[in-house]
Amino acid sequence: MVSTKGRYALRVMIDMAERHTDTYIPLKDIADKQQISLKYLEAIIKLLVRAKLVKGLRGKGGGYKLTRKPEEYTIGEILELTEGDLSPVACLTDHADACDRADSCPTLPMWKKLKQLEHDFYYGITLEDLMTPMTPDAWEKHQ
Repeated sequence: MVSTKGRYALRVMIDMAERHTDTYIPLKDIADKQQISLKYLEAIIKLLVRAKLVKGLRGKGGGYKLTRKPEEYTIGEILELTEGDLSPVACLTDHADACDRADSCPTLPMWKKLKQLEHDFYYGITLEDLMTPMTPDAWEKHQ
C-alpha cells in the first residue's frame, strides 16, 4: 500500500510538471494548491531535493522546480524514494536474509511475478502520463 508520503510526493511532482518552466515555484504555493500541510511538504521536498529530482533556490524568487523534463521521471522512482522497497513480501526486499524455505516455497513464484508486474507498471508510467487524466479504457491501452 502506498503511504500518504508517496501519494503527496506524486501530487507535488505532478504539480511541478504541470507548471514546468524555468521559474521556481514557492513551496507555499504548492502546499496551498495541493492542500498539503507546509510542514509535511517540507519533509517530502527534502527527500526529492536530496535525490536530485527537484532543485531549490532560497530567497526572493526562490522555490522549487524539476531537474528534468516530466517525461523523464517514472512513478516507480518517486515511489521507491518515498516508500522504500515496494516488494510485496519481506523475503523479496533488497536486503532480505536468505530464506531457508525459498526452494520449497509454493508461493514464492507468485510473489516474484507480482513484484515484477508492479515494477513494470510503476516504471512504465511517467509524470507526463499523469498530467492528463485518463479513463480506465485509456489506461488499458497505455499499458
